[in-house]
Amino acid sequence: MSRYADITGRYLYLTVQGVEYRVYVEESGTGVPVVLQHTAGCDNRQWRHLLESPEITEEFRLIAPDLPFHGKSVPPTSVDWWNQNYTLTQDFLIAFHLELADALQLDRPIFVGCSMGGHLGADLALSHPERYRAVVCVEAALHSHGMERILPYLYHPEVGNDTKFGMMYTFCAPTSPEECKRETAWIYSQGAPSVFKGDLEYYFIEHDLTETARNIDTAQIAVWILSAEYDWTAPPAVGALLAAEIEGSHFVEMQGVGHFPMSENPDVFKGFLQPILREAASLEHLTLAARH
Repeated sequence: MSRYADITGRYLYLTVQGVEYRVYVEESGTGVPVVLQHTAGCDNRQWRHLLESPEITEEFRLIAPDLPFHGKSVPPTSVDWWNQNYTLTQDFLIAFHLELADALQLDRPIFVGCSMGGHLGADLALSHPERYRAVVCVEAALHSHGMERILPYLYHPEVGNDTKFGMMYTFCAPTSPEECKRETAWIYSQGAPSVFKGDLEYYFIEHDLTETARNIDTAQIAVWILSAEYDWTAPPAVGALLAAEIEGSHFVEMQGVGHFPMSENPDVFKGFLQPILREAASLEHLTLAARH
C-alpha cells in the first residue's frame, strides 16, 4: 500500500553575507518551531525519523535545512565557488541560521543540533541568546581540538567515500538497530568531496568556548547538553565539562546511542528529546526576559 510521508520540502532563496543561496528545507508538524541542524558533511536526511514522528510533530513544528553545499542545497550560482577552497566558518553558520529564522518568521525557536550542530548551539547561545528560547546541543564540547591531523585525508584522491561510510559506522552504538546504522553511514558516503573536510575546519579548529562558555546566560536562553554513551569522538565526560562551564545548563547522558542518535537509534533518542522540547516550549519567562 502506497503512502506519502507527512513532510513538506521546498527551496528557499536565502541571502547570507551578501550571497544568495538556494536552500532546501523540510518541515513537518505544528506548534513551537524547532530548527534541526545536521552534522558536518551530511544533510537533513539525518532528521527524517523525527520529521515522521507524530508524537513529536503533533506538538512541534520541525524545520530541517540542508546547509549550502550540502544535500539538495546546491552551491550558489553568483560566485565562482569552484575556484575557492570550501571552508565553513562560525560567522557564516551563525549568519545562516539568523537569516533562516528571519525568512521563516520564527519567534524564538528551539535550536537542536548534533556534533557540528551541537557546537553551533552553544555558539548561538553565547552570541545571540535573544533569538532562541533554548538550544539542545547534542554531542557538543568546549572544543574538539586534537584531531586536525586527519583533515588532509578527508579530501584526498586515494580516499574514497566508502572510507567515510566505514568511519561513520564506528561512531554508532553497537546497540543501535543495524538498518539505522547502515542508513546513517550510507547518507554520509554521498557527501560532496570537499565538504566534510571544510565543515570540520569549524568543528575541529575554530569552535572553542574554553574561555567564553561561562558567559552564556541561561537566564536568557535555556541550554541542554546531550552526550551519548558510545560516542568515542565526544564522550560524556567532554559534554559534562561544557555543561559545568555554563551555569544553569542541563546535562544528559544518553545510554544506548552513539554520535548520531537521531538517525542511528531514533526511538531511543526521542525518549530523551521529547521531554526536553516540552520543557523548553514552556519557558515563556525566557522569551519575555529576552524581549525586555
